Amino acid sequence: MTRHALILVAAGRGDRAGGNIPKQYQPIAGQSLLLHTLNTAVAAFDFDEICCVVAENDPFIHDLLENLPYDVKICIGGASRTTSVRNGIKHLKDAQIDFVYIHDAARPFLTPRLINDLATALQTHQAAVPSLPVIDALKTLDGAAVDRDNMRRMQTPQAFHYLAIKAAFDTLPANKSFADDIAIAKQAGLSIAFTRGDPQNFKITYPHDFDKAEQIFMTETYTATGTGFDVHQYDKGDVLWLCGIPIKCGYTLKGHSDADAGLHALTDAIFGALAAGDIGDHFPPSDPQWKGASSDQFLEFAIDMIASRSGTLQHVDVTLICEKPKIKPHREAMRARIAQLCRLPLTRVSVKATTTEKLGFTGRGEGLAAQAAATLKLPAS
Repeated sequence: MTRHALILVAAGRGDRAGGNIPKQYQPIAGQSLLLHTLNTAVAAFDFDEICCVVAENDPFIHDLLENLPYDVKICIGGASRTTSVRNGIKHLKDAQIDFVYIHDAARPFLTPRLINDLATALQTHQAAVPSLPVIDALKTLDGAAVDRDNMRRMQTPQAFHYLAIKAAFDTLPANKSFADDIAIAKQAGLSIAFTRGDPQNFKITYPHDFDKAEQIFMTETYTATGTGFDVHQYDKGDVLWLCGIPIKCGYTLKGHSDADAGLHALTDAIFGALAAGDIGDHFPPSDPQWKGASSDQFLEFAIDMIASRSGTLQHVDVTLICEKPKIKPHREAMRARIAQLCRLPLTRVSVKATTTEKLGFTGRGEGLAAQAAATLKLPAS
């Protein structure tokens, strides 16, 4: 199983931001910048290890981490960003990490999409970095034009195969310093992928950036919860699809698509939270193009609809009601597949099973039912 680690670089002071304390501890919307970044990172991805690199004798970090519901390790940084990151990478040496994500503590708007894109890129490359195109015209100080089509703005987190980036840092002279970590990967000859950045993933650098971040955090939102329910009859066949997982059980579910009741109920729950009708409105069984279709695409359509509304999926819960097949042997695979489709960390996906004590059509083994709930955060309209 692939293990992922996050290194948060928080050892600097951030003098350009002003203030009497380091910028990562200055408040935004009622809590420190660093705590915002930690919370959004944990919500965005299910990291196996989190290491926060701080200054020696940092007087704030222990109080900040004291009551967190998740574990954060502390590592002492150095005089430069490069030294701090090097220390963080060494700190992970006993954690058996496969992929490491190095992120600025001053970027509090990390999203699941940013992390998932990087994780996907690391399947084919040794390093990956989110980037944005340069929109404004570029000139040198003497007025010469610069070709902006060959330029990109780099963001963090920057992601790497752990052993590859550790080896790259190990070869650096002790006093060598780089602007970012992808430059070290480039020097070491690692293969690099450029993923799509996010304009909102900006780095808080100057005093007015705190005002901008405050407005984003204080934007009025509301929480919407939707529910879904689906029933399918058993039929002759070899493979039954449930929550995105094929189960070889000697029978199947009867339906126009692949009849995945778990994903159908979850898709309807999302449509319900969006007040966007139901699955039959968007994928009518009377339409031949959906005959035998994978229910994955129904759920992905609903997930994309959340994004189109500038919303965020927070949590999903699926309950399967059946006498057969046995769900427990497949539950973790179901959770993992739903997490992948919903672009959620595994900790925000629940799959449960129950029976009806031999009562009703499920109790008689004629079919199964599924119910689901989905919780979304949506902007107030």
